[in-house]
Amino acid sequence: MNMLLNLVILRIPGLKPAERNLLCNEFRDETDPVRITKDAVEAIVKHPVACKMKNIIAEAERDYKTVMRNGIKMVTLDDNDYPPLLREIYDPPHLLFYRGILPNPEQPLAAMVGTRQPSSAAAAMAYELGRDLGRNGVAVVSGLALGIDALSHRGNIDAGAPTVAVLGSGVDQIYPAVNRGLARQILEKGGAILSEFPPLMGPRKWHFPARNRIISALARGTIIIEAPAKSGALITASFALEQGRDLWVSSAGLTSPKGAGTAKLRDEGAKVIGSAAEILAEWGFIQKVTCASESGIGPDQSRTASSMATGSSLASSLAKKLKVEI
Repeated sequence: MNMLLNLVILRIPGLKPAERNLLCNEFRDETDPVRITKDAVEAIVKHPVACKMKNIIAEAERDYKTVMRNGIKMVTLDDNDYPPLLREIYDPPHLLFYRGILPNPEQPLAAMVGTRQPSSAAAAMAYELGRDLGRNGVAVVSGLALGIDALSHRGNIDAGAPTVAVLGSGVDQIYPAVNRGLARQILEKGGAILSEFPPLMGPRKWHFPARNRIISALARGTIIIEAPAKSGALITASFALEQGRDLWVSSAGLTSPKGAGTAKLRDEGAKVIGSAAEILAEWGFIQKVTCASESGIGPDQSRTASSMATGSSLASSLAKKLKVEI
């Protein structure tokens, strides 16, 4: 099936991923997008579709030109390069857009997520875990959001690991804008920026839960660093459990006022971890580099600095030192 037809199916509104995959199978041998009519689509998905196919085809043609012009890559569910763990879930995206290099399927990823406004201890832990996992050959997948996501990516980058960012917008629409520099560094270090949303599409509130299922699906396990009671990170944790992935919570995110969601996960049976070494041991990795605060940035530093700054101000100081926005 050619890419233009995939883009046409992607642009049809109101469809679930499984319905888009069904349409791809039905139109697999089609070559002319004009033959994908509204009546034909409704007959396959068994419900009305509110769109004009002429407009959908025009949008798909624009997407195709944007992809070609900007060097954006695409991979479909049927391609050999499609991430195998993502293919396993019940609603994988039928089409992924990406920049950079897709993650090596032979190397497990660890998902790391949490609040955009972390406590000082959680901010330090996010960076430290990302760094120490990276030093031992494990790349981090996260959502490029402020706070925990950005610090996890940064630690992984500083260890030279090919970290992976999954967006709730097109891969050419970096959100938040303050993380554009971080996005460039992800690509420079051999990582990837992924999205199931077409180019030129900005972030939407309802995009992020869908994005979270991809973050957890790509990883062998998910670490919730620090999450309030109604955090989107808890959605990622739920997806991880549904997908049969490992789930941990960070010890640094259990006691702060922003850690109610983290504590709830612990009480429900999630394992508590305090270092990358515990994850590596559980996965049977031989530790290559000691998982310790060798850079001088970690929980010990956070405690020492607490006399000078507390709460978000200390997290901001840490973020400034790491050259990342939170």
